[in-house]
This record gives sequence, C-alpha cells and structure tokens, in this order.
Amino acid sequence: MATLGLEKHMTVSSKFIIPSLISCVFVFLSQFALAMIPRYFASYSLIAKLALSALLLLVIAGFGRFFRRLVGVYASAPAFVLFNTLFIWGVYIVVVRQAISYLTDIVFNVELALLMIGLYSIICSDPGLVIHGYSCLEKFSGSAVTDAKPHSKEKLSGSVLDDENPTIETEEVIPFLENSSRRVRFCKHCKAYIKGFDHHCPAFGNCIGKKNHVLFMVLLVGFIFVEASYIVCFTRFTTRYQLMDKTGLEFSLSSNFVISTMIFTLLQMLWQVPFLLWHIYCICFNIKTDEWINWRKYPEFHLLVQCQEHASPETKFRNPYDKGVLGNIMEFLTSLQYSTSLMLTALV
Repeated sequence: MATLGLEKHMTVSSKFIIPSLISCVFVFLSQFALAMIPRYFASYSLIAKLALSALLLLVIAGFGRFFRRLVGVYASAPAFVLFNTLFIWGVYIVVVRQAISYLTDIVFNVELALLMIGLYSIICSDPGLVIHGYSCLEKFSGSAVTDAKPHSKEKLSGSVLDDENPTIETEEVIPFLENSSRRVRFCKHCKAYIKGFDHHCPAFGNCIGKKNHVLFMVLLVGFIFVEASYIVCFTRFTTRYQLMDKTGLEFSLSSNFVISTMIFTLLQMLWQVPFLLWHIYCICFNIKTDEWINWRKYPEFHLLVQCQEHASPETKFRNPYDKGVLGNIMEFLTSLQYSTSLMLTALV
C-alpha cells in the first residue's frame, strides 16, 4: 500500500508540479531577457522594441521545444499564463503603484484578483464532456475513437441510449442529430467528445465548449482590460518619473522591468483583440472555430450546387445553425448560468 501511495504521489508530481516549475523558470528567463531590450535598445522606437520582443519570445519558445524533446518533460501552458500574470502583478505592486492614485490602485488590483478567479474557474471547468453515443458520434465527427476515453458527467440529450448499451443503430441516428446534441465534436487533445466544441485552448489547458464558452469570452475580455489598465498605469508612472527621457544604461533594473512588462502586455493585446473580434463574429453567426476550419468534415454544412448540367455538383458552405444575430446571441448566453456558478464556486 505504501508503494502504491508513493507511485501515485510521483505520478501527480510529474504531471503537475514539475511542468509548473519548468514554466516558472521559463517565465523568469523570458521576463529577464525582455528587460534587456529597453536597457540596450532604449533609442529604438516602440515598434522596433515590439518586434525585438516578439522575436525574443519566439526564440525562447523554440528553446523550450528543444528542451522538451531533449529532456522529455513538458512545461505547463496554464502555469506559464499564471506566472506571467503574477510577475506583472508583482512589478506593479513593487514599482508602478507608487505613481498611481489610491482609487486606480484598488480598481487594478480587483481586476487582477477577478482574473485569477476566472483563470482558476476555466481551468477546472467542464466544457461539456459527454459519455454516451460513441458509435454514432464517430460517424459524424470525422475523428477516430480507438484511443478515446470519454469521461463525462452528462448524457446526450434527446438520444435513445440506455446505460447498458451505448451503441446506436443507423436508423436511430436521425432523431438524435435533429437536436442541439448534434454539435458534439471530438477533441484530439483531450481524447473526449465535447458538446458545442469550439477549440482546445492550450493557454487554459482545457477545451472550450458549450458550458464554458461564456466564461472563456469573459476571461478574454478580462485579460484585455487588465493589460490596457496596466498600460495606463505605465504611462502615469513614466510621466511622473520622466522614464522615457533617460538612456537605457541609466535605467535601474526595476525601470527595465516596468518597460519590458508594458511591451509584453502590449504584445498580448495585439493578438488578443483580433482573437476576441473573431469569437464575437462566430457568436453572432452561430459558428464554432472548429466548424469553420473543418466544415468539410461535417455533412450538415454541405450544400450541393449543380453549376453545369452534366458536371458533378459542387459542395459549398451553408450554416444550418444560423438563427439571426439576436437568436444566435441568445443561444450563446444559455450557458451563462453555468459560467456564473463556476465563478461563485471559485469565490467560495
């Protein structure tokens, strides 16, 4: 028994603790490397600094991949997000907040605290995992399930399955596909079926599906708000201490961190804002990211058009789920209650 307990402890450590420690090390390495850019390239324009920072982050990411292949140990993407956020929060508390008004300081700290709660909630959330109906889902998902081990808490609504025999015959598939459970897709990363699957998010280490899509959107907006607030705090700090009038070698290490973290948050916003706009578009037209990319795999998106009399019909895209912008938004918000309960549970 003691041996089994030790093995279980070692397994947990290898799965969570070690990848998190590796992520922590890479966060500190990347942030220290980014801090050298304002020190040695202070005369460069902001665009040039952004480009150099992006290039440096790509080099560090490449080194991380090489390290992973060499050692065989993976870093944790959610831990990387967490430690970067905590690092920026630390720079703010130690350096930046001395130039910020009391009210702004309270607002920014509350924003970050809520962001941490949201991050914890989405990492632990159920995106809409399903367990029944493997055989019929395999036909319509376009994915193999030989190594899949779905582990859900939810039955597919509207199906005619019983618990002892989860296999559905062909004639039973049609009524099953006529309801909302039709949009169950297979995630190759999680090796499970997800209801309302949009995409697998490496940053949160979880799928984005029916149950946590609203929470994902709230969290994405939250990251953008926090980053924009930090940039505003940065401008007030630099105005008060005339930071941008100094040369790079005159900067203290803390000043370098203030500038480098601002550049880092700005880089995040440059991809997060278009990403947010894309998801708003998908919500308004009731289309998932996975469906947009892989629509040829899903028969319900096929529209056969006969262009010429004797030619073979051409397959074009159609969206059978589009109910108009207002109807699509209302359908998206149906999971709001579940997302709210997740946040409240995290608070408790």
